[in-house]
Amino acid sequence: MQDQTDAPRFRPVPWQALETPADVELWIAEHNLALQEHVGRNETGYGVCFTLAAGGEVYLQTTDGALVLDLTPEAEWIAPLIMAAAQLDEAPPGRLWVLPDDKLIQLMLGLSSLIASSMLVVGHRFGRPQRMGAW
Repeated sequence: MQDQTDAPRFRPVPWQALETPADVELWIAEHNLALQEHVGRNETGYGVCFTLAAGGEVYLQTTDGALVLDLTPEAEWIAPLIMAAAQLDEAPPGRLWVLPDDKLIQLMLGLSSLIASSMLVVGHRFGRPQRMGAW
């Protein structure tokens, strides 16, 4: 458990807009390297949290063959953009989106101008309900 006086493990980083597919590919490579350097073998729920300039957060995790997006309620306004980037006819129920991994470049190009900051995360539940109480 983290002591209240300890500095946070990860800090938000101001976002630099990605303008081309090559920019996105470079960001992906840098992000993957940061995850390898800073996330332990046994840690789960790792990915990146994007804080949107107009409000809300989007948590992104990549898995084999899929992108998992977890939107906070304040970020639901970006659903049409995600649908356009992923070429979907309708949004999934709830806040969890699972997209094919080949949509990452289009998604990042679409979201890039809306992001204020990004931060590595670990222990995020990606759409699974939080359990209350200690056991």
